[in-house]
Amino acid sequence: MPVNPVQPTETVVPLLPCVDADATLAFWRALGFAVTYEQKKPYLSLAFRWSGFELQYKAASGNVDTALENTGGCLVMVDDVAPYHAAFTEAMRRAYGEVLAEGLPRMTRYRPGASRFTVLDPSGNSIVFIQRDEPMELEYGGSKRLEGLARVLDNARILREFKNDDRAAFRALNSGLRRHGDSAPVVQRATALAALIELSTALGEPERVAEWGARLRELTLTAEERRQVESAVADPTALRPWWPAGS
Repeated sequence: MPVNPVQPTETVVPLLPCVDADATLAFWRALGFAVTYEQKKPYLSLAFRWSGFELQYKAASGNVDTALENTGGCLVMVDDVAPYHAAFTEAMRRAYGEVLAEGLPRMTRYRPGASRFTVLDPSGNSIVFIQRDEPMELEYGGSKRLEGLARVLDNARILREFKNDDRAAFRALNSGLRRHGDSAPVVQRATALAALIELSTALGEPERVAEWGARLRELTLTAEERRQVESAVADPTALRPWWPAGS
């Protein structure tokens, strides 16, 4: 094989389509990105920098339906995704008073131990932060080695963390709990209920939370089992109202 004379000094900067320059500028500034270039006429060109990477935008071509959330995107490979999610969480709360979890723009949830999360910008682009040591082979759609509610929980995890489909995860858990809830181990039932509490909130359907919470409160869990359940959700404090008093 011939030796490549080119030295590996490349830097690749994603060029994303933009449908709303003002909204894009406001969003990335809110997250703490520096605007390194800003031009709206005679053509659109925006550039942003944060930490060690950059994003650039050009005008979207044709009619773009941002609701489809498939405008474009890029991957940001990092050593550890948790600090990135924490930084953006803090910035969103400071700028918006909350973590944007619905509509556009928004950020997908991060469960401790997960290997990726996604920031969706106002134009429907997905900027996916992925841990470099994420396994090359992932079980998409649920591991065949699992059965019953365990397989449902695994499938819901894939739908949430890799396909960003909270609605499908909610349906899978709701249906799976009905089918397998009576025979599943208590920690699996508790984990499914905890996930449904989190999903009901994320989907803007808080009226279902009391139902799931009441069922969670009825379960008897050891301290270790409770820790397992809490590790399955992004914000364990959301479960505190539903744990038995004194636990």
